Amino acid sequence: MAPTVSVDEAALKANVPIVISGPSGAGKSTILKRLFEEFPDKFGFSISHTTRSPRAGEENGREYHFVSKEDFLDLVDKKGFIEHAQFGGNHYGTSIKTVEEIAEKGKICILDIEMEGVKQVANHPTFPRPRFLFLSPPSMDILEQRLRSRATDKEEAIQKRLNQAKVEMEFAESGEAPHDKVVVNDDLDKAYREVRRFIIEKPA
Repeated sequence: MAPTVSVDEAALKANVPIVISGPSGAGKSTILKRLFEEFPDKFGFSISHTTRSPRAGEENGREYHFVSKEDFLDLVDKKGFIEHAQFGGNHYGTSIKTVEEIAEKGKICILDIEMEGVKQVANHPTFPRPRFLFLSPPSMDILEQRLRSRATDKEEAIQKRLNQAKVEMEFAESGEAPHDKVVVNDDLDKAYREVRRFIIEKPA
């Protein structure tokens, strides 16, 4: 039996990580980019581990921590991930160590993860509970308009994203979701202010 990875609870409680989720096209990347630009020293972005090969221009430790399948599964055995999943034959995961290193520097770690990852983090047996924010589009119609206006995806990919968005939005409204805050991005400036307020103002 592999030894379990220990958790630095003190650092994580002093700098509680923030989990941001929401459908593709909800505006997470835009809002997070703005947040990091406004507060360059306050946050750190969790970089996931993956077993897929680097694409052209990608660097180890910047886009992802690129690891072998053997090393990834070894970390799974050691319970070193707060969430992990498999997509298209490749493994992806957020390691406890990555999040802790950001907290130990006195920064708030931001995790941008999918719905299944959110469930894993919320139910993790040893990792202290982060704060959860869900960024929602105003409606499915508007989300579809946004996805089509990108003109980067084929029809099949758009339909896949819309189906996934429906599942995520139903989960967010189900009462089973761990979200502490839901922000509807119907106006980017207003949504950014709401996200910023939630992240900057710690709960009492």
